[in-house]
Amino acid sequence: MPFRRIKKGLQTLLVRRSRYEIEPDEIFLDSSNLPEFDESQFEGRIEKPVSKFSIIAIGCVFMLIIGAGLVKTWSLQIARGASFAELASNNSLRHSAIFPTRGVIYDRNGIELAWNEQQEGDDFPARHYVEMPGLSHILGYVSYPKKDRYGVYFQDEFVGKDGVEKQLSKILGGTNGLKIVETDAQGKVKSESIIEPPKNGKDLTLSIDSALSSALYNDIAKTAHSSRFVGGAGIVMDVQNGEIIAMASYPEYDAETLASGKDAVAINGYLNDSRKPFLNRVVSGLYTPGSIVKPFVALGVLDQGIIDPKTKILSTGSIKLANPFLPGQFSIFKDWKAHGYVDMRHALAVSSDVYFYEVGGGFENQRGLGIENIAKYMEIFGLGQEAGIDLPGEVKGIIPTPAWKAANFTDGTWRIGDTYNTAIGQYGFQITPLQAVRAAAALANSGLLLTPIIMKDATTTFEQIPISRDYFTIIHEGMRLAVTEGTAAALLVPNVKVAGKTGTAQVGIANQFLNSWVIGFFPSDMPRYAFAVVMERAPAGTGVGAPYVARQFIDWMSVYAPEYLETNN
Repeated sequence: MPFRRIKKGLQTLLVRRSRYEIEPDEIFLDSSNLPEFDESQFEGRIEKPVSKFSIIAIGCVFMLIIGAGLVKTWSLQIARGASFAELASNNSLRHSAIFPTRGVIYDRNGIELAWNEQQEGDDFPARHYVEMPGLSHILGYVSYPKKDRYGVYFQDEFVGKDGVEKQLSKILGGTNGLKIVETDAQGKVKSESIIEPPKNGKDLTLSIDSALSSALYNDIAKTAHSSRFVGGAGIVMDVQNGEIIAMASYPEYDAETLASGKDAVAINGYLNDSRKPFLNRVVSGLYTPGSIVKPFVALGVLDQGIIDPKTKILSTGSIKLANPFLPGQFSIFKDWKAHGYVDMRHALAVSSDVYFYEVGGGFENQRGLGIENIAKYMEIFGLGQEAGIDLPGEVKGIIPTPAWKAANFTDGTWRIGDTYNTAIGQYGFQITPLQAVRAAAALANSGLLLTPIIMKDATTTFEQIPISRDYFTIIHEGMRLAVTEGTAAALLVPNVKVAGKTGTAQVGIANQFLNSWVIGFFPSDMPRYAFAVVMERAPAGTGVGAPYVARQFIDWMSVYAPEYLETNN
């Protein structure tokens, strides 16, 4: 019975609970029913609602704060926005280059040719060049870094514009550094912070002797003035290592004038000068070589067994061929004079055209080398090809061939007369003075075709020319004979034995102008240096030209630089 009562009581309680059940968060706690609450920690106390006054007060405070913020924002962005925007743009951070110091250029004797001078307040040093004539085309010049009207550099490096400054600019120039610059509203620098320091350029020592180059230039300039040549060029090369020890091109420009860009009158004068002072004639000037090609034709003749070097050919002053298109008429090919009977050595000495017509193109019973072989041997000696020097603007040139004629003339038929004229360095033949001195050096050293170098102690490369040294000896003897009793007699000097070969090339539509050439080497018995000089475009009949320049230059060396004339130098 008691059990049934308990059970009935529980059922009644459950029914009542389900009828009056509420959610737990709707229950107000009464601490009197929970005696274990910690009242000091506010446990078991009834939470009182916040009064309306407090809510209104808090709302007002927030409204004041928001209002003040809106007023400040209006002031900054509307009322004073423009001034703050300008201030922000001016008082800014920007990246700026730190310019390295460009490398100094020295000549082979340690003389400064190009250097730097830093002026206080300048971002970079000014470039200066030695005041010696004849070096501008070797050194070149630079264009300075340039900035816009806001002071921002749009050209942030030195740009080499010619010569070594251009060709070796990556070595000379170094690498820019980087800094962050802070400027204020007035554009004044407030602070600078270096991110990366610059790497200065490397100094360079050239193979050039500046005194020799200057003397060579002066001799070319004087002869050009006195004999009415438009321009000229000269170059001297070490036949053992390929170093260029002297080089000059006339006329030239002033490197410092072009670098600074301040003298507009002088610069306009250069630009309008018909003599082309910006042209480096040594590497970029193309000239008809004339008879200076005869030693190379002679070597081809010997190598191909065309004629015994002692066999003599008669020069009566010309040869004539029957014209196949006009019966009864003849094509006449003149020598510059009647030489009588000449063998190869004497043909080189007196520069007999008839001899080289016959051994070059053939005549009657004399077999000729032929145009294809003539072109082959010219190429073997580097004529008509780039030499690979570290100077800008080098050009190839032209060796006339049947393919060349077919590509450039309406009547592209190759005739025997074209071969004759090519054999004496005429027709469309064009080479540079650099090619001429390289070929002359290969003659001097008996078959090493060296790559010319402009840096002192640099290592050259070479090609071995597969021709017997005995044949080179014959050419040496013929070129020495040209000095002792032939066309190169101007080079007969007491201080050193010179071997040489002259050339006079007719130019102009009516052959009214000439180019004067001379190539050679010294000492002739133990060659150390080769040279080439060309004087450009004087009136036909001019008698003083390249041989005279070479003679004046050798005389100068005998007094001021005798070490270059010594056999054991």
